Amino acid sequence: MAPAPQQEASRKLNVVESAVVAPWPIPPVPETSLPLTFFDVFWLNFPPVERVFFYHLVPGPGAATTATILSNLKTSLAQALRAFYPLAGRLRLRPGTTDRHELHYQPGDGVTFTVAMYDLDVDELALDEPREVAKIAQLVPPLPDGGAVLALQATVLRGGRGLSVGMALHHAACDGACSTHFLHTWAAASAGAVAPAPPVIDRTLVKDPSGLCDAFIRAMASTEKKDYVKMPGDKLLATFTLSIEDIQRIKDVVLLAAAGKAGAPPRCSSLVATFGFIWSCHQRAKDDKASNGGGGDPTYFIFPVDHRSRMEPAPIPDEYLGNCVGAALQGAPKDRLAMPGAVGLVTACTAVAAAIEQAVGVGSIRSPELWWERIREAILSGGGVLTVAGSPKFRVYDVDFGFGQPAKVEIVSVARTGALAVAESRRSSGGIEVGISLPADAMRRFQCCFHDAIAWLQCTTPSSGRLMHTSMPMGARDGVDWSLERTCSSINMPIPYLHHPVW
Repeated sequence: MAPAPQQEASRKLNVVESAVVAPWPIPPVPETSLPLTFFDVFWLNFPPVERVFFYHLVPGPGAATTATILSNLKTSLAQALRAFYPLAGRLRLRPGTTDRHELHYQPGDGVTFTVAMYDLDVDELALDEPREVAKIAQLVPPLPDGGAVLALQATVLRGGRGLSVGMALHHAACDGACSTHFLHTWAAASAGAVAPAPPVIDRTLVKDPSGLCDAFIRAMASTEKKDYVKMPGDKLLATFTLSIEDIQRIKDVVLLAAAGKAGAPPRCSSLVATFGFIWSCHQRAKDDKASNGGGGDPTYFIFPVDHRSRMEPAPIPDEYLGNCVGAALQGAPKDRLAMPGAVGLVTACTAVAAAIEQAVGVGSIRSPELWWERIREAILSGGGVLTVAGSPKFRVYDVDFGFGQPAKVEIVSVARTGALAVAESRRSSGGIEVGISLPADAMRRFQCCFHDAIAWLQCTTPSSGRLMHTSMPMGARDGVDWSLERTCSSINMPIPYLHHPVW
């Protein structure tokens, strides 16, 4: 009997070494404990975020050997951990308490660093096209037991032609802005480049006068811990890119669809345009009458918003080590969201923009105590929830360890969580790429919806003042009415101005 694909893939991975790398030189701090703020507590029961970076290695005269590269990665990791020493620590209950956690570091703590060999070529893995998640998941190490918050793995790919760097991080330790700050610092140390500014390690910067931490802890006590979900063996992982031209076309469609309506002219950011486009495609791709029928039954979209610049009484530095993200959430009617053309697109973009307006206030956070309750209500509604991981602002394609920019970056954990993995486009300035993990049949439907919608955008000519219709063979095959002359007549959904950057 032939082995299952994931079993076959697992036999190709060979762990060569597993070591604990401690900060070096030893940080000039004694044993240290950082209390979890309400931003951190929010993530306590969530599974770790798992990223993998793929790199091409060019063999030849003058090129560093694989052994040299791996040794340098370990040495530079110790140097980076000196600045980010809390990530070498452990999550634990604060002594004398039953529900208060802290990130505890003591000299001698370190991060597990695994070295492995993998019998797959980098060009088979660093693709946009759908690939088996099982082939990629092994390139990210598990978090060790005992409260570890960070684990790393360097894997030499077939023939030494490529290398992957995998990272597992507990979200309660820090958010994506901080974890990628750490990666940029490690990469700079490895490449001999100028290091970014050091992290700001000061949890007192997050003020909590209204006792939000207590409220979040009570909310957690009433919810079940999210188990470490086994990586699905039947899922695929693929990346879909919107170029800056595609994004501008989305903005033009949204603008024209709301033209002539009362109020200020509509405006949406590149991120709003991207989220709206992908959300609408995702809903339309569902092969379930209950998903896209049901009249006005809502489905929900949730994404993180960085609050560092909005904290009171004073903004928090960009380099703050910890979590400082809140949840933006909004629902939209499933049937309208799934409609092709301007209806689905404007419905989605309107909801995303509204989520930002609700989540962000001028110089302050609006109602963070409601995040948990609103998310819980969205989940219990049964209408479905689509979430987001990552951000174009993290510049993951600038993480260069000295052997070039990544050929591909994946957030592998989206296969567990069902989230969208968002990053800047590695191919074009201003573009955004979105990773998505689905079973094979669902992936084929999403591919069809995505490419049909891109083709429709390219056939639309907003500069003429009307949204033109061009025959769409794929859409026609699926029974889709792509005419916007009819669908736009009922649109009356202005997009609010976005006064604050997201993330």
